[in-house]
Amino acid sequence: MQFLSDKLLAERFSVSRATIWRWTALKKLPQPVKLAAGTTRWRLADIEQFEAQQGGEK
Repeated sequence: MQFLSDKLLAERFSVSRATIWRWTALKKLPQPVKLAAGTTRWRLADIEQFEAQQGGEK
């Protein structure tokens, strides 16, 4: 299973890290998983499914 950080997601969607967290709070992105204290990541499969549902737009 592969995971993406907020930094990698921000690069993927060409937005800031703050926007990634704002979208997460607004439930516009799949919910992340907390792997350890201070380590939160998004599952790559969840992000790919989200992108497919959005019509492939990033």
